[in-house]
Amino acid sequence: MDSRAVFVLLWMLLSSTSTGIKLDGNGYVDIIIAIGSREMVTEGSYYLYDALDEKVYFKDATILVPSHWSVKDFSKARTESFEKAHIKIDYANSVNNIEPYTKQYGECGDEGEFIHFTPEYLLNDTLIELYGSRGRVLVHEWAHLRWGVYDENNDKKPFYYSNGRIEPTRCSKNIEGQFYEVTAGGSLQQCRTDPETLLLTKECTFFPDRNQITNSSIMFLPSLDPVTAFCHENEHNYEAPNMQNIKCGKATWTVIFEDSVDKDALRSLKPPESPPPPPSFKIVQRKQRVVCLILDVSGSMRGSRILLQQQAATHFLRNIIEEQASVGIVQFSTSASTLSPLTTIDSDNTRENLIKMLPKVADGWTNMCLGLNNGDALGDEIIFLTDGEATDNIELCAPSAIKSGAIISTVAFGKKAATALIEMAEQTGGKFIYANDELTSNQLMDAFASFTFSTGDYTKEPVQLESVGERTSDWFNGTVSVDQTVGNKTSFVIIYELSFPSVYIQSPSGLIYTQTNTSHDKLLKTVTLNVPGTAEPGDWQYSIQTTILQALTLTVTSQAAQADVPPITVKTRMNQKSSDGTKPMIVFAEVSQNYRPVINAEVWATLESETGIEHTFQLLDNGAGADASQGDGIYSRYFTKMVNGRSSLKVRVKNQEGQTRLAAPKKSGAPYVPGYVVNGVVQLNPPKPPVSEEPLEVGSFTRTATGESFEVTLSGTAPPNFPPNRITDLSAEIHEDTVLLSWTAPGEDLDQGTAKSYEIRWSFDLDMLRDSFSNGHVVNTAAVSPQEAGSVEQHSFNLSFPIQNGTTLSFAIQSEDEVNATSETSNIAQASKILRAPKPPGISNPGMNLTVLVISVCVVTMVICFIVAVTTWAVKRKKLSSESKAIHPIIHF
Repeated sequence: MDSRAVFVLLWMLLSSTSTGIKLDGNGYVDIIIAIGSREMVTEGSYYLYDALDEKVYFKDATILVPSHWSVKDFSKARTESFEKAHIKIDYANSVNNIEPYTKQYGECGDEGEFIHFTPEYLLNDTLIELYGSRGRVLVHEWAHLRWGVYDENNDKKPFYYSNGRIEPTRCSKNIEGQFYEVTAGGSLQQCRTDPETLLLTKECTFFPDRNQITNSSIMFLPSLDPVTAFCHENEHNYEAPNMQNIKCGKATWTVIFEDSVDKDALRSLKPPESPPPPPSFKIVQRKQRVVCLILDVSGSMRGSRILLQQQAATHFLRNIIEEQASVGIVQFSTSASTLSPLTTIDSDNTRENLIKMLPKVADGWTNMCLGLNNGDALGDEIIFLTDGEATDNIELCAPSAIKSGAIISTVAFGKKAATALIEMAEQTGGKFIYANDELTSNQLMDAFASFTFSTGDYTKEPVQLESVGERTSDWFNGTVSVDQTVGNKTSFVIIYELSFPSVYIQSPSGLIYTQTNTSHDKLLKTVTLNVPGTAEPGDWQYSIQTTILQALTLTVTSQAAQADVPPITVKTRMNQKSSDGTKPMIVFAEVSQNYRPVINAEVWATLESETGIEHTFQLLDNGAGADASQGDGIYSRYFTKMVNGRSSLKVRVKNQEGQTRLAAPKKSGAPYVPGYVVNGVVQLNPPKPPVSEEPLEVGSFTRTATGESFEVTLSGTAPPNFPPNRITDLSAEIHEDTVLLSWTAPGEDLDQGTAKSYEIRWSFDLDMLRDSFSNGHVVNTAAVSPQEAGSVEQHSFNLSFPIQNGTTLSFAIQSEDEVNATSETSNIAQASKILRAPKPPGISNPGMNLTVLVISVCVVTMVICFIVAVTTWAVKRKKLSSESKAIHPIIHF
């Protein structure tokens, strides 16, 4: 068997002991990557070295292999995990979807989420011709991932007008080629013009010349052999309607050196004295999950807190931790002790025995170091909970805990929990979660429910469908939607504060479960319904009645209904784990089924500070404001109401009026190349395999997810004032002499609220408008009243002169808020007035122009030859005629 066929099943990651890529001198280190891609990484390292002026390269890499591999010479993994991966080798989200891509959430210059390569892409060498060599593609994706740049092509807008000519969307503009349509039979024909747009039809394709006079750009076509550089400012094509211009508005090189995470290092780095060596590799493996619960039982945990801890840990042991994992339990206060050594979970009885070992009494000091240093039950992963400041000096023992190699997730239970918890989690790839002790918030239950450890197989992981609480003396009612992707191991966990309530849970078909169908734990004050078999899909109604005023909570979890169908999942996070208020914070929620985005869902985020201030707002997937791309299943919004201290993050998702559906993924990635022009002749590549999409319908569903908490430290007491967000989706059209502009409304503060006013300007010169917005011509906006953020805005107007045919105009917008803070200038939108003519408009096509020139020369040559031949014939005939007259003179009488 081909060794690559084995090695390609490895996971390809980019993380480290500090969970991030590091630039060590000129070399990127702590890269965890697949052994099957050694050649790709090595080639990519040299390509990267040349592309960045010999400044950086890939220095070393670590290989994380799946837990079921039986090879014995693997080292033990430390903090590496599939979930924290920055590069993943995994199967595609749909049949034949083998394109490499990078998932990007954030703004221009922000690091991406991960690179995705499929086994098919890495195994099938015929794909090299379609996308370029793997090393070059890796560098293209690395630029997305590490430096937050975007593609310089655009499949949706492959052509645009420039000075009355049709240009392919590309960078640099010096890339030359030819336009043709490829027929169903594989032959070429001249491109046709769309009668509506007068641009080339969607069947028209740009075929680049294999040999070019330019060396840029990698973000357009890394597959071209001459392309070895990123676009610089002096050659960047600002007219092209691509994502790099829309999101960044500047050259790729400028973003890398001025806006990326490496900007400071790259500006100061000097090339090494000698060429870089090949990357070095090592192999690690993580076996079954080994978790140690280190729980605070100090005096401040007395009363409701120790019970809440017991309830949440019980939920973790009973419903969250997977089979065959090992769990140990340690408690600490004045001293520390092991309540249970590491125990493999192999049955429900084992789970219940561990639950019985959970601490129930709290007393004494808070000696955290004793808990962290208790070696009897420490595992590969630690869940560390405390509600107070350390009696001992945790700053002394935290470094050794960080260096232990364990992933440490920490729970700050209450406002006084030690600040070192954040550092331990951040440095080891764990989670930091703040939870208050208000029962109705259900935050501690949510925290323990979030401590899953993904191997990439989401069918084996629990999914939280609902988490809600209420204080009432009457009915606590609601609906939980169970969709087709979940249903196994479904549990309803009800926690009450004082008195056992009456419980009624009704299935979609009308079957009613009451107290007789549930298990009741009086000491834990919990009522649990474990739905037998696979829960029926549809809406489950719950009605819980209490006759006294008390707090009630409901937590519902489930798992995949089928082993080969991953469930719909939700992941949420902030763009910053700590903030001083100088940069806006963004909330992200990704709703997906494996790698397929779920769009048109209703997504709400709740952020609650440790002082009890709560903000709830809807996240949007509209490609405006904080949202990078419309319809990609990433729902985003700026968060501007920052307050000092720690805050929690929780997201709720449901089907929005039946409109929710699965969509084809939108992604940044190396483009497929349909062919090349070689010596004036188009050589076609094999067609890209058609992508088979499964049915798009998504039934009713509900999900909740808890993200990592964050901390805000403002210089003052009030949150900062932010201007309206930059508009990134401005578009323009010209109909006769009327201009129509469309965009998404920004807010008073970024994408929140309503802006005060707009300023619209236009110019014949795109560069002038981009560099000096105030020098553009002003458009009268007196009739434009800004709408609420997220609304669709349109404005039509006539200029003071008739627009000539072939004219291209550029437009841009700035917004202003009530305190006269002005937004950044929007993306530059261009529109051309093109009237239908007897002959099609000019096409900027060097290859096609050359063909026309050759044909013209041939025609002219033939005409000249014909004229010469006719003239020669006439001269010869005249000469013969003269000779005839000399021999036989005519005599006149």
